Amino acid sequence: MEWDSKQYLLFERERTRPCLDLVHRLDLSSPGRIVDLGCGTGTSTAALRQRWPDAAITGVDRSASMLRVARRSDRSVEWTRADIARWEPREPFDLVFSNAALQWLPDHPKLLPRLWRAVGPSGALAFQVPAPGPARERWHRAVEEVRRGERGDRPVRAEEISENVLSSAEYYRLLGPRARAVDLWDTEYHHVLPNAQAVVEWTRATGLRPVLAALRTAKERERFLAAYSARVSRAYRPQPDGRVLFPFRRRFVIAYRE
Repeated sequence: MEWDSKQYLLFERERTRPCLDLVHRLDLSSPGRIVDLGCGTGTSTAALRQRWPDAAITGVDRSASMLRVARRSDRSVEWTRADIARWEPREPFDLVFSNAALQWLPDHPKLLPRLWRAVGPSGALAFQVPAPGPARERWHRAVEEVRRGERGDRPVRAEEISENVLSSAEYYRLLGPRARAVDLWDTEYHHVLPNAQAVVEWTRATGLRPVLAALRTAKERERFLAAYSARVSRAYRPQPDGRVLFPFRRRFVIAYRE
């Protein structure tokens, strides 16, 4: 299923917060070459450009629709259509950066060492991914309740992408022996959204994509979204002002090379 750039950008400010936190945590003075893996529409690339305006930056994404938006944002960036799973740079980078993309790729014990090889001397590998935990379970449960109530559909679990994410200890065991230093932390954001329907629109752009892609027809997707929306409305109760709080847990990793 092709990424929908308009859907993804509905909550651009909230989605960008973890990226900004990661960019400004990096202890690099002036990286000359930076690659943004899974750059999407270019919002993460813009954050990198703002902090290091003189760097040569490459944005990599496999979505043509996302890259069309990104190319309009900054013509100084080298925008490249490629799959991170098969990405092999010709030269190392001073910063290999990825914001909310690696969770879509399986087998991190093989992926991380390969990305690490793309980091040059005194450079860094930095990424953030979802942090599995109870804060994300409400919309997951809503998905599974709908799936259990339907007959004849293939079972699709909302946790699929999060199952690719390792624990902080596992990331440390992968990168610690190779790195000069490793910085790891989790953050739980509580995004204030206008209503429960906003949770539906948020998840449609990301975590629901494999679920919707598994449904065979537009009518099935429409029926699923109606049932899912009803359950999300019950799971995310409004605050006194009518808004809802959407917990959003992220895992951050930075590894520095000698």
